[in-house]
Amino acid sequence: MLSTPAEIKRRLEQNWLEFLKANSAKLSMDSLDGASPPSVFVGRYGYPKVRVGPMIPPLHGDTAVYDKSEMWVGKTLEEIANYRLSLVRGVASLSVGQTEGRYIEQLQELAMSEKPAESEATFEKRPLADTDLARELRLNSEAAPFGPAAPIKTFKTSSLSADQKIETAFYDSDLKAADAVMELYEKGVEVSRIHRVLSVGMLGMKKNRKLVPTRWSITATDDMISSRLVKQNETNVEITLFEVRQFSHLGNYYSVILIPDSLWSFEMIESWYAGDGKMAVGADFEDARVLDHYPSIAGAYFAARLAVAEHLSRRGRKAAALVLREIHPEYVMPVGVWQIREGVREALKKQPANFDALDNALAFACSTMSQSRAEIARRSQLCRSLKSQTRITDF
Repeated sequence: MLSTPAEIKRRLEQNWLEFLKANSAKLSMDSLDGASPPSVFVGRYGYPKVRVGPMIPPLHGDTAVYDKSEMWVGKTLEEIANYRLSLVRGVASLSVGQTEGRYIEQLQELAMSEKPAESEATFEKRPLADTDLARELRLNSEAAPFGPAAPIKTFKTSSLSADQKIETAFYDSDLKAADAVMELYEKGVEVSRIHRVLSVGMLGMKKNRKLVPTRWSITATDDMISSRLVKQNETNVEITLFEVRQFSHLGNYYSVILIPDSLWSFEMIESWYAGDGKMAVGADFEDARVLDHYPSIAGAYFAARLAVAEHLSRRGRKAAALVLREIHPEYVMPVGVWQIREGVREALKKQPANFDALDNALAFACSTMSQSRAEIARRSQLCRSLKSQTRITDF
C-alpha cells in the first residue's frame, strides 16, 4: 500500500527526532568527531563570499553512503533524508578566489579521499544551541534537507586515502577544468566525486581556480560531461527503432524515448501537481546547435541529458531523445538533481519497448503518465520538429 504525503512527512519528522535523541549529547558540544563520507560543502548565498566547510556525521566507520548519490537508488525518501540530516556542517566564510591556505588545503585533501576519513572539528558555538529549532524538522519543498550547522573554529582529518586519478588532475595546473572533468569521468571517477573536487577549487588552470557553490558544481559537471559526450556521439551509428524505457522512484516517474535521427536533439518535459490539482509543466529543448539559454528546469535538464548521452556513448549509437518526468505528491521534498540523473540512468538500463512510429512510442511512454499523448505532443518542440522534417526516406 502506497504511503500518503502526510504519512511520509510524519515518518521523516519521527526519524529526525530519533536521530536528535540518539545524538543530542554529541551535537550539544562545541566539538565533534566522526568519519566524513568524505564530504565538503560550498554554499551559494552571499556569493562571491560563501560559506565553506566539511560535513561530518557523529558516527565512525564506513559512512560512504551518506554522501554518495550513486548508492541511493532503491533507498527510501526517509533513508536519503536521514543521510543528509546526519551530516553536521562546519562553515567558514571565504571569498571564492581563496583556493589556498591551510583550511582550504585540508578540505581539498578530504575531497580527494577515496574512503571515509576520520575528522574532528571544533565550533564557535554548538550545532544544536537552539533547542526549539533543533526539535523541528522544517521540510522545504524547494531545497534538499540539511543537518545542523555551526561556524567552525578548527578542523583536522586523518586516515586519508587519496585517489591518484584526482590527485593527478589537481596537480596539473595547465589542464582546463572541462578537460579535467572529462578525464576523471573517462577514468571511472563517479560524478558525485568529480563535482566535489570541482567545488573546492581543485580543477582547471591555476589562475582560474575558484570555489564553486556545490549546487552549481553539480550542474556544471553534468553539463561539461554531457556536452562532450554529445559531440563524440555524432560519428556513431543511428538507432533504427523508436525505443521507450521507464523507471520510477521517490515519487518521480520517468519515460525516456530514444528517436532515430541523424542529428542530435534533446528535450525534457517535467510535470507536477500544482496547488489547484491541475498539472503544471516545464520544458526545455535543444537541437544540434546546442542549448542557447539556461534551461527553465535548471539542473534537472543537464542531469537527464548526461544520463542519455552516456547511454548512447556506451552503445556506440546516436539518437534524438525526449525525457518525460512526472512528479507525484509523495515527493514531499527535493533531494537533489542526482535522483534525476540516476532515475534516467536506471530507466536506460531496462529492455526497451520498440516501435516503428513516434506516435506509438509516445502513446506507450504516456501510458504511465497523467498527461496524454496528445498533450505531450502538443507541448513538445521536439515532436513538432520531427513531424516537420523531410527525410531522405520520405522520397
